[in-house]
Amino acid sequence: MRIFDAAQTAAALEWKPLIDALREQFASECVMPLRHHHSFEIPDEPDGTLLLMPAWQVGGYLGVKQVCVVPGNSGRGLPAIYGIYILSSARTGEALALFDGAELTARRTAAASALAADFLARPNATRLLIVGAGRLSLNLALAHAAVRNITDIRIWARRREQAVDVCRAGVAAGLNMMPAEDLRDAAEHADIISCCTLSQKPLIKGNWLKNGTHLDLVGAFKPTMRETDDIAVKRASLFVDTRDGALAEGGDIVQPIRAGVIAAADIRADLFDLCRAGYPGNRTSNEITLFKSVGAALEDLAAAKLAYETATD
Repeated sequence: MRIFDAAQTAAALEWKPLIDALREQFASECVMPLRHHHSFEIPDEPDGTLLLMPAWQVGGYLGVKQVCVVPGNSGRGLPAIYGIYILSSARTGEALALFDGAELTARRTAAASALAADFLARPNATRLLIVGAGRLSLNLALAHAAVRNITDIRIWARRREQAVDVCRAGVAAGLNMMPAEDLRDAAEHADIISCCTLSQKPLIKGNWLKNGTHLDLVGAFKPTMRETDDIAVKRASLFVDTRDGALAEGGDIVQPIRAGVIAAADIRADLFDLCRAGYPGNRTSNEITLFKSVGAALEDLAAAKLAYETATD
């Protein structure tokens, strides 16, 4: 069995091949049971979350990811997400590879956002705002830059020093990136807004969005979490990674449905629809599009397959 640490996992998952691998995976058949989602108590701080995500293709590969999300780790100077991914043969059950799950998750999550943006963001989008400065933020910037000619990237975080650190890494990677001093001003000028936070309350207001904005909501993976408000959801054409996942876990979709602001039928397409049927996506320059992702096990499987086969070759 091959073992891939974080650096080896990242090296095997270049952005364009990974985005293409996700596109192919969503267009093909894959068995994907609804993920297991459990809370575990941590004394004197918010609960942690244990996620178990299996997926397989008949006669092909089988994979399962274990992820632990611990919000309190920010106070310890540790990542909020840890995980492992085991890739096996779906024919023999033989374990083939063990991957750093956090790196695999960070890269496939950003690639899924870029895949959606390739369908939904305006072709001439150049200004990107990243809300949040955790592990996903730089990945999102790099992934979006792989599908659009992004020339101006701003990072906003509650702790400015975190945004500064991400910007340093982004500049070193060749991106034009700087901290956003004011969230509203940055949102009003952005063509693409990508949120990657664990916020319990809306951060992006719908009346800040200019016509033609693409809103990418990556965080808020529980029904109690929220990154944008009802006005944004009401103004936008709605898209998700998977309907089952978003309707069960995505607070930015679940909460406005419960409040009667929108209905499940208002979701125009998911990534299966976009990748299989070529849904037209952002059809007018004035249309605001909103993509809500909560993660899907087939994304992990696609990334693990790509990394394993790339390294094997």
